[in-house]
Amino acid sequence: MDPDNLFLLSGPLAMAGWLALAASPFAPRLTQLLASIVIPVILSLGYTALILAHWSGAEGGFNSLADVMLLFTNPAVALAGWLHYLAFDLFVGAWEVRTARRAAIPHLLVLPCLVLTFLFGPIGLLAFLGLRLVHGRFATQSGAPA
Repeated sequence: MDPDNLFLLSGPLAMAGWLALAASPFAPRLTQLLASIVIPVILSLGYTALILAHWSGAEGGFNSLADVMLLFTNPAVALAGWLHYLAFDLFVGAWEVRTARRAAIPHLLVLPCLVLTFLFGPIGLLAFLGLRLVHGRFATQSGAPA
């Protein structure tokens, strides 16, 4: 299958995981299965197949910004990079939901962090870590466990 068609399939697959995370209070076990295992594994398998098939023939590398830019001019390698982002960001989002549930952080407070993680990866992670910090302090001050 060509990279364009794989790209078209990868978006809805990842979005299914993000929608599951948004609705996780209704089916937490199913959500964790889908968003932290099944979908990231499928995306990771696609990534692995693309890397094995196209890495050796790709120009560029990781030694300089120019090399990275050259590397991603290969559509198959660029798609592998996209799948890398989709798999890891979804995995981080699933971790955020799981961690919030254990820390009794209300899901409504986690939703903006999930949106940021979906759109901007590390910014969402920072937002969630900040939420955990603030929630832990407030929980500790109120006498509840942190």
